[in-house]
Amino acid sequence: MTMTSAPAPRTFVFIGDSITDCSRSEDPEGLGFGYVRLLAEHFAAHEPTATVINRGNSGNKVLDLRDRFDADCLDLRPDVVTIYVGVNDVWHGFTRGEHVSDEDFEADYRFLLDQLSASRPGLPVLLVLPFVADVDEEKAGYHGELDRKIAIIRTLGKEFGSAIVDLEVVLEDAWAVGHTPASIAQDGVHPTIAGHRLVADAWLDVFGTLDHTVARRS
Repeated sequence: MTMTSAPAPRTFVFIGDSITDCSRSEDPEGLGFGYVRLLAEHFAAHEPTATVINRGNSGNKVLDLRDRFDADCLDLRPDVVTIYVGVNDVWHGFTRGEHVSDEDFEADYRFLLDQLSASRPGLPVLLVLPFVADVDEEKAGYHGELDRKIAIIRTLGKEFGSAIVDLEVVLEDAWAVGHTPASIAQDGVHPTIAGHRLVADAWLDVFGTLDHTVARRS
């Protein structure tokens, strides 16, 4: 049997908040127990030369990512970057009184993409849209502000040529097959294992349109 040459090793960096973190400090492999682990398992099977790095930190807002972006993203010399942040910029305004204006959110998110564009031009960047599942009236009340933050991410993605992992579409599809808000995210914010699987599947679908060498999900 003829052996083909292995692809050049690639580093995938995922940076974000607790949804990305998913207790990675408790995991000997540092991957956590959510969508990043599911994607790492995918690449372990389909691209074993790849390295998946989880740099999610629980509680982070976009400003926190800005403050640690060099050490936790750029210095790792990634080949693919995924940014998944934004729900705390809304949630903490309701629960902690830590309001983040749309202007500050846009400026800090733009900083991340500016840094990637300047230091790693042409790098594939995937932006995951944050979501809230309406498990109660409080969470349902987040949508007005969250929708504005999501619109900012969409606009920046278009401006910088970044790919969008549209979890709004994912949720609509989930309701159509019988999911409830609690079956996606029991507290409305942190995905269940089913929710993490849907995030990972959506990521693979989008990445498959960017990189035709990647094995698509079955």
